Amino acid sequence: MDNKQMLMIPGPTPVPEKVLLAMAKHPIGHRSGEFSKIIGELTENLKWLHQTQNDVLMLTASGTGAMEAGIINFLSPGDRVLVGNNGKFGDRWAKVSKAYGLTVEEIKAKWGKALDPEEFRAKLAADSDKSIKAVIVTHSETSTGVLNDLAAINTAVKEHGEALIIVDAVTSLGAVSLPVDEWGLDVVGSGSQKGYMIPPGLAFVSVSAKAWKAYESAKMPRFYLDLKKYKKATDENSSPFTPPVNLMYGLQASLQMMQAEGLDNIFARHQRHTQATRAAMKAMNLPLFAPDEAASPAITAVAPVTVDAEKIRGAMRKQFDIALAGGQDHLKGKIFRIGHLGFVCDRDILSCAGALESVLLGLGNSDATPGAGIAAAAQVFAGK
Repeated sequence: MDNKQMLMIPGPTPVPEKVLLAMAKHPIGHRSGEFSKIIGELTENLKWLHQTQNDVLMLTASGTGAMEAGIINFLSPGDRVLVGNNGKFGDRWAKVSKAYGLTVEEIKAKWGKALDPEEFRAKLAADSDKSIKAVIVTHSETSTGVLNDLAAINTAVKEHGEALIIVDAVTSLGAVSLPVDEWGLDVVGSGSQKGYMIPPGLAFVSVSAKAWKAYESAKMPRFYLDLKKYKKATDENSSPFTPPVNLMYGLQASLQMMQAEGLDNIFARHQRHTQATRAAMKAMNLPLFAPDEAASPAITAVAPVTVDAEKIRGAMRKQFDIALAGGQDHLKGKIFRIGHLGFVCDRDILSCAGALESVLLGLGNSDATPGAGIAAAAQVFAGK
């Protein structure tokens, strides 16, 4: 029989039935008064999720579109920027920045390791003429399961005083607390198919007053991604271009669900799932790719030694219809990644752990003790 596919990848993430039903409604005119009210509600709830009173703008794009918009609206060709690079997405922001003619200096860490905030601090402290215009950081590096210490890096940026901080929060927004106003984050980009619990297609950019000031002198070419157009429209509960009406129905439902759960509960759930997943992997003698102290609340990367990572992924899909993510670039075939963000519950973690134990036994992995992974995860859920 056809099994229900179980998405345990970092995106797209599972979509709640309430959201699917909301998206199934007949679309209405995006310039109508009725839809204007929906945009107003979405804007307020997005500010709640971002913990900000800043502008939070909606784009019909992916998370990459949000980050590209964050780069091109507030910088000029030739501007000096620091880009944190310890994975696929940090590397992407360096490439985007170079494509737009920025002077890029990368602060690197080995994939699987966190960025060192002191390297940012040293670079910024040495910038006596304040030539560094922005620091671009990936908060949760999806490719490796590493959560970078954004708070410490941001403190170094604030000590500099002039540079903007531009944050990729694509897999951290909605999974871990990101107090935009408290930390004074200037630009924060994210995407709908992650913690927002809706399909791909919407991107979000939060913009500070400091960033808007930089916008006035920025000289990058822009049209569709010109965020001033989005601000003007959002202030009027409208959109500058045709929006994905039905995705926004879904977003309305998902944000209402998130508000009913509450921010503290959302973050605690993601932390619990991270701990349970990691405990299960350790109990199965599967090495973790990122250290506990830098574990992402969205994704756990596993580096099996005695069993091929792609064989594990293939067997999980074939036998149990569970999708796990593979490694990217030079990690392809060396790691697999378990997504646990968005619409994921304790039962999903236990199901994934049990299926993985069965697959490991079937692949001849003698290191796996039947039931150990499930027991370890259950201990976390029992609060022990």
